[in-house]
Amino acid sequence: MKKKMGFMYGIIALIFSQGIIKILGLAYKLYLTNREGFGDIGNAIYSSGFQIYALLLTISSIGVPNAVAKLVAERKSINDTIGADRIFKISLIAFAMIGFTGMIILMRGANIIANTFLQIPEAELTLVVLSPSIFFVSIISVIRGYFNGLNDMNAMAKSQALEQLFKTIFTVLIVEVIAIISKTDVTIMAAGANFATTLATIVSFLYLYYYYKIKRTEIKKQRNHSKNCRHESAITTLKKILCVTIPMSLSSILSSLNKNIDSFTVVRGLSKIMSSEKAKIQYGILGGKVDTLVSFPLSFNMSFATALVPAITWAISRNDKKDAIKKIRFSIISSLIIALPCTIGMIVFSDQILNLLFPNASEGTLILKLSSISIIFIMLEQTINGALQGIGKLKVPAIALSIGVSIKLLINLLLVPISREKFFFGEVMGAVLGTVVCHIISFLIGFYILNKNIKLNIGYIKILKIIISSILMAVLSSKLYYVLTSIISIKMATIIAIVVAVIVYILAIIILRVFDKEEIISISVGKKIYSKLPKILKYSNKL
Repeated sequence: MKKKMGFMYGIIALIFSQGIIKILGLAYKLYLTNREGFGDIGNAIYSSGFQIYALLLTISSIGVPNAVAKLVAERKSINDTIGADRIFKISLIAFAMIGFTGMIILMRGANIIANTFLQIPEAELTLVVLSPSIFFVSIISVIRGYFNGLNDMNAMAKSQALEQLFKTIFTVLIVEVIAIISKTDVTIMAAGANFATTLATIVSFLYLYYYYKIKRTEIKKQRNHSKNCRHESAITTLKKILCVTIPMSLSSILSSLNKNIDSFTVVRGLSKIMSSEKAKIQYGILGGKVDTLVSFPLSFNMSFATALVPAITWAISRNDKKDAIKKIRFSIISSLIIALPCTIGMIVFSDQILNLLFPNASEGTLILKLSSISIIFIMLEQTINGALQGIGKLKVPAIALSIGVSIKLLINLLLVPISREKFFFGEVMGAVLGTVVCHIISFLIGFYILNKNIKLNIGYIKILKIIISSILMAVLSSKLYYVLTSIISIKMATIIAIVVAVIVYILAIIILRVFDKEEIISISVGKKIYSKLPKILKYSNKL
């Protein structure tokens, strides 16, 4: 593209789109959970089917954008536009075929998966209606990766936001129609909610096809000025694509498998100590409400991991290791700034958040408290994995996560069938503990390897400042909440306390000078922010 997007511009574009995506995603999940006739049972059916779909989707496409972005960025860094375009076209054909295969497997195997593996027969229909999405998302992933490699994050940002918008609209419309026709049949309602996903992916595909057609003329002009072209056979290019895609996809596959461990083991394990109906409700709490809340802040951080891969690849290709380290360090600190207050905030206000968002099904306080601990480790793990992939350590994230997932599986098998009366970490809490331990281990391994290859020198004073800011936020907002509950309603007190928590945290980050002048100015609107700071807090003279 003529006008290259900067690293921070790309991140901000993705954060903005992810903000829209998560708000819309939370909106339809609130609607489903609070909808009469759906609730935690509906969430169990919806989530179990969706996790199987997500696993097959991961195998066929999820790791593809970063892999394609890395290969395209390598070609573009030496001005080989023809080579970048060839990688895109071969990837498109290959993953369309893989996606089609995944679609057929899910469609044909829905009955066996639902009845034998999940032990939730009601999930069969949800799997069938989701299956076409695998084909479309496989194609979508290649197109997004291609534009990411060209440092054009608009394709991913806008297509993801558009997809989530239509998913939310379609979910409400379809479920409402089904609820009226079927007299709130939860099985058909859950299938309808997942069918909305399929329709939304088709909309996203049509948008990206249109976007590519608009950019095609510009791409053709760049092909005419392409240099350092290195012609390779289709088989050689495909091997190169798969050599990068497979290890990068493997970590995504393992992340999806991590979720599927719960879908395979929780209902099965809980059924040994409680009724099948109660087991599904417990899984619905974990897979529906809690996972939705925990994953809400994670998507914002994915912007750093997504933008890091092509950015570091470009820097390494130019032998600019200093720039690569600077981007990695900034991303890790930024991830921590997002993660820590989210973790602490959800632990402190878990009960209030559940009652505010899910008034008709607010159970799960302890599950949310413990699950929130995983936020910080998953976020740091995402960013570190992006950095490792950018410097060419493609296998490390997969190896680290495979160790973590193996330990989670063991914990689930041992603790889920144990009653909470005998051991605190029994039942669903055992599955939550498994998830937390999994991501702690994966983070520690990834950080050790990254720091061994690139001396990060993050600066532990900054980390201490973030911890102090988070604790200050938690103390002041919780005190305010308990004062307000004697004056106004609990819901209004919760909203005000959370808003004040955000303000207190941002001010503490500014006052404690977590970011220096260079880091602030590196942000797209950093110069404007920096110029205002002296007026606000006499900040600039000492930076």
